[in-house]
Amino acid sequence: MIRYVRHNEIDRARWDECIRRSFNGIIYAYSWYLDVVCPAWEALVEENYQGVMPLPAAKKFGFHYLFPPFFIQQLGVFSVSKLTSEDVSRFLEAIPPKFRYYELNLNTFNKPVEGKWKLFPNLTHELDLIESYEKLFRGYSENTRRNVKKSQQQQLTITSDIAHEEIITLFRQARGRNVEQLREPQYDLLRTLLRVLDARGMLHVRGVKGPGGDLQAGAFFTDSNGKVIFLFSGTSVAARESGAMFFLVDHFISENAQKNLVLDFEGSNDENLARFYKGFGAKEYVYLQARKNELPWPVKLLKKRP
Repeated sequence: MIRYVRHNEIDRARWDECIRRSFNGIIYAYSWYLDVVCPAWEALVEENYQGVMPLPAAKKFGFHYLFPPFFIQQLGVFSVSKLTSEDVSRFLEAIPPKFRYYELNLNTFNKPVEGKWKLFPNLTHELDLIESYEKLFRGYSENTRRNVKKSQQQQLTITSDIAHEEIITLFRQARGRNVEQLREPQYDLLRTLLRVLDARGMLHVRGVKGPGGDLQAGAFFTDSNGKVIFLFSGTSVAARESGAMFFLVDHFISENAQKNLVLDFEGSNDENLARFYKGFGAKEYVYLQARKNELPWPVKLLKKRP
């Protein structure tokens, strides 16, 4: 039986043990991670926490709804045993009717029964690091190999001694200017998340400096359950010429090659980013978003995030 559990009723120890043991467990689904990015999250729980589904909940204009939190790509149903389409559908059916609106990102292992739900595909890209670096490098596209070799001639250096804010600033000064949904509250949320991950020893910071010591690229990685996630990154204008991000990703792959790890690039539906990830040999995977909107007009215009 699947039961609805409010935030203060969740057994954190059993929840996190379920995520740890789940065949599809991922860092986003741990209770402490959810507490940071969605403090009011609720849940669906099956039996003795053998299967769970986080419900990222919020309330606006008096209506309860579910939304995809910032800095979480996938949630959905997690289970210690194999999930069928019927299992996933049972969880979706168990979402309380008070949530008249939702946009829920499921995970790559969640395939509900077709025809019963409004489902929209999203893309992520993953690279299995179990092979030797030499073999992984041969799997790069010709263009990526060329850019990596070019970057190796630019007197670039890798460092992990970087303040979090330096990478955030790199992003904000370049690509961040065109990302309207990221504003100061979201950057504050990111700062908090990075501190929590760092305190747990689950944050890996990598940066690339130019010959003059200028930071040209930086990235945050986090890992759990055999998966390392490319969480957030930033590049400077100089990085476009030097290939600093090619240098950074290639270095990260080389230092983690032959490990039982999957590198999840965390996206993307953006064709240019997808091309960049695929260039490193990453494979494309689909995760679905389930949607429902039974709100009265004009509340149907409710935004998906608080």
